[in-house]
Amino acid sequence: MASELPDGFLTPDDLVVMFKLPSVETVYQWRRKRTGPRGFRVGRHLRFDPNDVRAWVDSQREGVAA
Repeated sequence: MASELPDGFLTPDDLVVMFKLPSVETVYQWRRKRTGPRGFRVGRHLRFDPNDVRAWVDSQREGVAA
């Protein structure tokens, strides 16, 4: 993942590209299981704050040996 995140909110498709996920369904599975970055709805559209995504990535790195 690039160190610079965009200023605007991210879409599920953005996360697929950023993390090289197999499909957008992975993002929705994370949401259902409450294991991915915190997201929110704008109408019927799912969006992610880049700061929340960064915090989630940092939390995933904790405890992982380098």
